[in-house]
Amino acid sequence: MADALLWGLVQGLTEFLPISSSGHLVLVPALLDRAGPDLATSAVLHLGTLAAVVAYYRRDVVKIVRFNEEGRFILKLLVIGTIPAAVLGLLLQGPLDRMNETPRAVAVALMVTGIILIGSRFITIRHRVLEDSTIPDAVLIGIGQATALIPGVSRSGMTITTALTREFGPIESARYSFLLGIPAIAGAGFLQLFDLGSEPGGVPGELWLGVAAAAISGYLAITVLVRLITRIGLAPFGVYCVVAGAIALALV
Repeated sequence: MADALLWGLVQGLTEFLPISSSGHLVLVPALLDRAGPDLATSAVLHLGTLAAVVAYYRRDVVKIVRFNEEGRFILKLLVIGTIPAAVLGLLLQGPLDRMNETPRAVAVALMVTGIILIGSRFITIRHRVLEDSTIPDAVLIGIGQATALIPGVSRSGMTITTALTREFGPIESARYSFLLGIPAIAGAGFLQLFDLGSEPGGVPGELWLGVAAAAISGYLAITVLVRLITRIGLAPFGVYCVVAGAIALALV
């Protein structure tokens, strides 16, 4: 039970803060010298972060569900933006899975993430909004999301940074990033939930505690990031990633 809560908290806090949830789910167990969550468990924990982002951006989700003009436009952007990660994930599934078993490689990827986030402070802040988005925007931000298939690379960090380079405002960049994460998070989570549910004993009860912890901590993480991003940007998170990656590289 304690492990489920721990991994749920790690998942929720690091999924939306630009510090890489996949990286922390590899490095934290390695640093604590304990078995971490397997890939199926990690994927199911994404259901908690899915609940968090749907709750926070419920107005956008309602527009998509109602399938009105604005909702259809947002859905089109999300579909286009999801394609790069889906294709890359299918082509490189084996190597990416093996990288999850190499903490030192994950630590290096986390440091690279940090350097990119620190560099984002030199991007001139503009004020485009999601409703101004074009297909090239969706493709490029989707490619940013695809890079986060590498454990240690932050999905939110890469997508927000890419959106900033496309002249979206900081809050709109976060909104774009988190909405784009919904299809990927939902796909991985529900697929693994189905697989676990078909096994004898089904989904372990304590895993649902982890999902709840991921949902609560994930909602808080979104709230914190949206409030801070216009004031401090992504650079402080980048410093954290570089320091955390360096410490992990020295210790694992």
